[in-house]
Amino acid sequence: MAQGEPVSQNPGREPVSQNPGREPVSQNPGREPVSQNIVRSEGRVSGADRVANLGHESSTVWFTGLSGSGKSTLAFALEEALVARGVAAYVLDGDNVRFGLNRDLGFSPEDRTENIRRIGEVCRLFQDAGMVVLTAFISPYIADRDQVRALHPEGRFVEVFVDTPIEVCEARDVKGLYEKARAGEIPEFSGISAPYEAPVDPEIRVDTSRPLDECVDELIEALGL
Repeated sequence: MAQGEPVSQNPGREPVSQNPGREPVSQNPGREPVSQNIVRSEGRVSGADRVANLGHESSTVWFTGLSGSGKSTLAFALEEALVARGVAAYVLDGDNVRFGLNRDLGFSPEDRTENIRRIGEVCRLFQDAGMVVLTAFISPYIADRDQVRALHPEGRFVEVFVDTPIEVCEARDVKGLYEKARAGEIPEFSGISAPYEAPVDPEIRVDTSRPLDECVDELIEALGL
């Protein structure tokens, strides 16, 4: 980092998700780092070494869907089932990440893109470390999800579309977010006051109207874990 360049305009601990109209944090949306005097270092542990050590392949399993579709519930249930099988798995949840790593981001289109870019990089690190990382993010833009896919080796990014009708999502909404969005109180809400671009050809499509255990079993079979 260049000396004197602040990373965040929100040095405190509170997320800024209440302020969807703020300016985006990143002024470098491309793939090239700003810093020029850096060289990538390579370790001595290979991917095959990690598979031999952990006993399974690594991957990023990316759950996408509307708010209330069941992404987090499904991701955490899958995490529990995988850990019980001896798989090194961990969930990165959209809301949880906004309390820490992405607490300086709101919900403008630019901030949503930066939110997913950062998480994509973290997922790639988890995957490179040999883990199965499960994400639960609305991630409304196809281009952003494709950018995360491009970070991963072939076959190591699995897009899971939690395909739940918006009417069902609204019925599950105990926080009343959809009602607030329709009333104009939330100006950047995916599916109502902001777009949601559904996956065109996801690796897995899940219908969460079925029992949770059935969905988890289907995912484990599809992932080969």
